[in-house]
Amino acid sequence: MDEHDLEVVDAELVDDNLPAIRERTPLVPGSANDPDAWLPPEAQEDVKAGIADATRTAYEGHFQAFAKWCATEGRRPLPAAGDSVAAYISHLTRTPRERTGRPYGPGTLDGIIAAIRTVHRDRKEPVPETKGARQVVAGYRKRLSEAKDPAARPNRATPAKRDVLRQAVRTLDRTTLVGKRDAALLLLGHACATRGGELVMCDIESVTPDPEGRGIYVRVYRKKIKQWQDVDVFYDEDLELCAVRATSDLIDALADEGHTTGPLFLRMDRWGYLAPPMRRAGKPIGDPTGRMTLEAASEIVQRAMARAGQPGRWRSHSLRRGFVNSARAAGADIVDIGRHGGWADGSKALLGYIEEADAFSSRNPLAQINEAERKQRGNS
Repeated sequence: MDEHDLEVVDAELVDDNLPAIRERTPLVPGSANDPDAWLPPEAQEDVKAGIADATRTAYEGHFQAFAKWCATEGRRPLPAAGDSVAAYISHLTRTPRERTGRPYGPGTLDGIIAAIRTVHRDRKEPVPETKGARQVVAGYRKRLSEAKDPAARPNRATPAKRDVLRQAVRTLDRTTLVGKRDAALLLLGHACATRGGELVMCDIESVTPDPEGRGIYVRVYRKKIKQWQDVDVFYDEDLELCAVRATSDLIDALADEGHTTGPLFLRMDRWGYLAPPMRRAGKPIGDPTGRMTLEAASEIVQRAMARAGQPGRWRSHSLRRGFVNSARAAGADIVDIGRHGGWADGSKALLGYIEEADAFSSRNPLAQINEAERKQRGNS
């Protein structure tokens, strides 16, 4: 039958056997009274897989601390009132932490607000209004800034530029397995501009040689943009800083130990044994494959920089920031830098790194004004 032969009838289908419809609470999509607001177990696991383990753990920790505070104040943590969130954030701005003796910084407080909102969404509870809490953070940030408190500024990792990186790798004994691992971690993290979590997730299979012998391709999962990327890494003319050679040396050394598949960066004990078992309270902990953690990667960067006598806040993220600084100093275009490092187009984070790299460079507008005036004086 042709679709034009169909007759459209504006009517209702009524079944006389159906019970009378009773008035009920208006349906709020996604709330507890929504019959479709549920997920089967496999879908719940799929949702969890889309959130980084470290983020999920941090959010749960922040919410548990909020719930504990609510219990002492006689407030309801779930679903929380917006005023409760604002009062809690205000409390945190005035409460020194045991570990540091100082309150949380504004950036962490923003994360705590996000954690409370996320846990509410995950548990299908009404998300509290957090405008008041955000205003508390804004006022706190203003007070810190006016007091010239360093806490008002983001606590960023120090960029590991090439000259600093060279000093760090020179402290390593690259004849040992540990030294080969640490050199590859420092140099490959810089060359691929990886976040620490992206770097430690690399496997031996993630590294493939370029068929034309120009270097290697490294398969990296860019967490923020949720995409895989094949990062091309060239042989470096500076042998000390060549990520291709350092990575190949590590893979060959791991093969000699019988490790030919799986994690590229493995935890090792003080004697250089691979993937030693770890226990806490008699129970196994850590990745059973021996894969290094993000924290362990940061410790490697910290130790190497400390041995090199380099002051700063050194983390695994220092390698990513250092790549931007090094590439920009070499004249690389911001678009090329962003695509190599897996930044989204127009990334504000990348623009911040670029501004940092351009400080006191020929790209600084004041430097360009001075250069133009020098040329003008020369022509007059």
